[in-house]
Amino acid sequence: MSKSSNAGKPPHARKPPYAETKYRAVTAVQRRLNAVLRRLPTQTLLETTGRVSGLPRRTPVGGRRVGDSFWLVSEFGERSQYVRNIRADPRVRVRIRGSWHPGTAHLVPDDDPIARLRRLPRLNSLAVRAMGVGTGLLTVRVDLEG
Repeated sequence: MSKSSNAGKPPHARKPPYAETKYRAVTAVQRRLNAVLRRLPTQTLLETTGRVSGLPRRTPVGGRRVGDSFWLVSEFGERSQYVRNIRADPRVRVRIRGSWHPGTAHLVPDDDPIARLRRLPRLNSLAVRAMGVGTGLLTVRVDLEG
């Protein structure tokens, strides 16, 4: 009898058997949708520096500013390209309501991403839950400089 790789993991950390297929399908849709969303002046964007190219990379995100921090949850965690870019260079910018704010991003793996989603905008939280694949949820905090 083989042990499941999900045994003993909390619900948000369990990887469904279809996870890879869902990941590929969702990222294909996001690639096209994000190209449109990036152009909307009211869309919140996270700008990272490409870890290979060194070029600015802008990703539409949902989240909430709380004081001098901006919080978001990555639906694919360590697999998200912007998370990989943050690991290489945590200096980022966040566009909130049309204004750019420089900051330093921190990956917060000890934070409960499900509980965090309850405190973030409802529509975005629903999308993250729908698009995520269980193991991918990861909280990101950006300490804003101004």
